[in-house]
This record gives sequence, structure tokens and C-alpha cells, in this order.
Amino acid sequence: MTTASGDESLSIQQTTGEERVRMVVTQLSEPRTANWIADEADWSHEPTTRVLTRLVTDGVVRSDDSGPHTTYYPDYRRQAIREAMAIRDSGQSVETVTETLTELKARVRAWQDEFSVDSPTQLRATIADDLDPEAEQRRAEIAREWEHVQRRIRIVGFALREWEFLAPTTDDPTATG
Repeated sequence: MTTASGDESLSIQQTTGEERVRMVVTQLSEPRTANWIADEADWSHEPTTRVLTRLVTDGVVRSDDSGPHTTYYPDYRRQAIREAMAIRDSGQSVETVTETLTELKARVRAWQDEFSVDSPTQLRATIADDLDPEAEQRRAEIAREWEHVQRRIRIVGFALREWEFLAPTTDDPTATG
């Protein structure tokens, strides 16, 4: 996280190591080791591991010990709920959010029609066909985008299904009657 001139980047100057670890791990799209997270956060391994352990205990992060190295990844359910709340809190109308969902689903249908497949996995399998490198790259990029769009469809759909439940409240849960 240093600039080409070797100066600390603005993000390092204004954040603690723990804050950087939290930022890195909550933005992961795939499980990563503590060493990888420490490198990305520009912090040493030992305190990174302590923070990750605490985040696992707090339920913010999950860990997987099944491989040769423990890996960490965000609790995707918690992220999805936060994202749905952000959609609800954005000030957009339910009609606008519904239009967004319709547009996302239309993109998936267009890919299904264009490539005659039903999923990003099936699209990736077509890369084994006799294609030029540009077509292969395009299909790989679309498969990644398709997975992202599928995730957004689930989150936006959840936000719409739970629109009233996710409404901001002014009730103070700590207030006593």
C-alpha cells in the first residue's frame, strides 16, 4: 500500500492496522490466508491474526481450517443484509428498486439467449470450444459479471421482499419505557 515514491499512501496514514485488516477482509470475494490479508493491509502477521481471530469470534468473519492454511472470508449473509439495508436506506423508491431488479434479470436472460446456456458455469465450459482468444476472454469476463449480477439479484430481491422490515426506524432499542 505504498506509492511508487515509497511514501505511505493516504489510507495508511489515516487508518490503524486493525481498521485496514477489517477493510481488507470484509471486501474479500474469496477466502484468503492471514499472510495475504496482512500484506494487503500493510501490517504484520501476528497482529493481523489476532484481529482476524477476534473478528471470527464476533461473527464478522468466518475461517476455514480444512486446507493446508487457515483462510478467512467475510460472513456473506451479514454482508447481504447490510447491502439490503443500504438499498432500503438509499432513498430510492420501491418502484426504482423494482426496475433495477428487472434490469438485472434482463441482463441474465440476454446472456442465456446469446450463449444458449443457463449459468456462468455452463458459459465457462464453452471456453473449451474452438474459440479465438478474444471470444474466450469475453466469455470469462461475462461469466464473472454474471456471478456478480446473480448475487445482486438475490440481494435486491431480498430488499424488495423485506422492504417494510428493512425500513429505517427511529426507535431506540436501548431506551426504557
